[in-house]
Amino acid sequence: MAIKLIIGIGNPDEQYKDTRHNVGFMMLDYIVKKGDFPNEWEINKKLNTLTIKGKFEGSSVIVAKPQTYVNKTGESAAKLKNFYKVKPEQILVIQDDLDIPFGNTKISFDKNSGGHRGIESVMKALKTKKFYRLRIGLAGRALAKTRLRVAEARSGEAKARRQTAKRRDEFVMKFVLSKFSPSEHDEIKKIFKEGYEKILQLS
Repeated sequence: MAIKLIIGIGNPDEQYKDTRHNVGFMMLDYIVKKGDFPNEWEINKKLNTLTIKGKFEGSSVIVAKPQTYVNKTGESAAKLKNFYKVKPEQILVIQDDLDIPFGNTKISFDKNSGGHRGIESVMKALKTKKFYRLRIGLAGRALAKTRLRVAEARSGEAKARRQTAKRRDEFVMKFVLSKFSPSEHDEIKKIFKEGYEKILQLS
């Protein structure tokens, strides 16, 4: 397998467990369950991450959950890269994505961040965009409606545009930090299966 290091994006505190912004961490748990990982997660204070080593489809891989919070994921990503001596193109970062409809996943390489601050942090720390990303879609109807209102407000007065943009930012923050509904949890299982199969294609 070409991928040597898999990094999930998420927030470490218990209050963020199973929230939409932590879908990267959730996907890592799925990968560890499916792969050959005989040991337990270990905290590496030097790298500020939870890590676990094992085999994924027969190839050795390190899986990591940075404990830096989403917006500073790059700090741990750079340390992990240097410590394990992997190249950027051997890294896969798993993220939530508001530009992809819920229920869909996408593999990207050498693409822009799309405004995701965690990804921006990784790009800045690694000094490159040339790493793989599994983007797990979160976009739903409520988010689409909010974006539509912002688009419509662009033709209005500056004050109205600022107020609408502020409401959008507040909505997005509340949305990504909310937990998945029971019905969405059922869908997540299918999404992770699809994502897992796409990761296999990177080998």
